Formats: sequence, C-alpha cells, structure tokens
Amino acid sequence: MAGKAKESAVDLAKFIDKGVRVKLAGGREVQGILKGYDQLLNLVIDEAVEYLRDPEDPLTVTDETRSLGLLVCRGTAVMLVAPSAGMEEIANPFLQAKDGEQAAEGDDE
Repeated sequence: MAGKAKESAVDLAKFIDKGVRVKLAGGREVQGILKGYDQLLNLVIDEAVEYLRDPEDPLTVTDETRSLGLLVCRGTAVMLVAPSAGMEEIANPFLQAKDGEQAAEGDDE
C-alpha cells in the first residue's frame, strides 16, 4: 500500500487540449485550453481568459473579459471544471417562480 500513488478523484485526461471553463474559490471564472493537471487538481490552462464580475453585484459574472495567457491554477482553489463546448446560459427557473409568487401575494392586497 505504501508504494501506491495517490489517484485523483477526477479524470481530466479527456479534456486535455480542449476548451474548459473553470470556477475558482472566491468567485473568479476562467476559460481556456487545458494543457495539464496533476492528482491535486493543479491545472495549467493556455490562452486563459477571465470573466470579470459586475462591480455592483459581485456574485454576477459579466461578459466582459481580460486575457491572462498561460495560467496555473492551484488545485485547492478549483471548484468546478467543465467543458466549454456546448455551454450556454439559461434563465433561472427559481427566479421566475419567486417573481410569480410575489405577484400572487401582491394580488391579495
């Protein structure tokens, strides 16, 4: 058992040399081409682009970007890794339900 290498819980081999979107601790999001990773989930991303947050609402990511180039992400900061191909934004169904509830409550008064 002592000679066994620690294996990662996530297999990112299928994403090598493909576009990925990475969410980091603290709310930052980057997109680029995954060039490498290790068992601690440290990532090397080429042609990295950061999606900036809205200054008025820090929880909202805008379409505004800045180029970072080659990026090394420490594994402890990586929260999510997803393929960028086929990624699209959808409306929040819970937000719509909440608005409908407020409208229904307002009708009673």
